[in-house]
Amino acid sequence: PDKDAELFQKACDGGDAGGCFNLGLLYENGNGVKQNYFRAAELYQKACDGGDAGGCSLLGLLYENGRGVKQNYFRAAELHQKACDGGDALGCLLLGRLYANGRGVKQSREEALKYFGRACNLEDQRGCDRYREAKERVSASP
Repeated sequence: PDKDAELFQKACDGGDAGGCFNLGLLYENGNGVKQNYFRAAELYQKACDGGDAGGCSLLGLLYENGRGVKQNYFRAAELHQKACDGGDALGCLLLGRLYANGRGVKQSREEALKYFGRACNLEDQRGCDRYREAKERVSASP
C-alpha cells in the first residue's frame, strides 16, 4: 500500500476516526490500494462509531448502492440521520433525497424539504438547490 494508506491505517488503528474515514475513501475509490467496497464499509463503520459524521454518510451511501454491504435503504436512512445530526451536510442532503423518493423512510415532501434546508444551512450548495426545487414543487402542487 502507498504511504497515505499506511499513515491512515496507523491513525485508524490508534483510534482516530478521521484516519478510518480517510482510509475508507482510499479503499472505496481504489487510490493507492486495491478498490474494496467491503473494506471501505468496515472503515466507514469504524469512523462512524468513532464520531466521524462523514463516515456515517458514506457508509449510508454504500448501503443505498449495495456496495460492500447488502443494499438496505432503512439502514442508509439511519446512518444519514446520524450523520446529519452530527452536522454533516452530505448526510442531510442524502436523507432528504431518501424522503423525497420514499426509500427506507415514509415518503414526505415536508421531511425532504427540512433536510435539504439543513444541508443548505450547512453550506452545501446542492442542498440549497434541492431545497429550492422541492419548494417550487410543493408550491406548484394542488
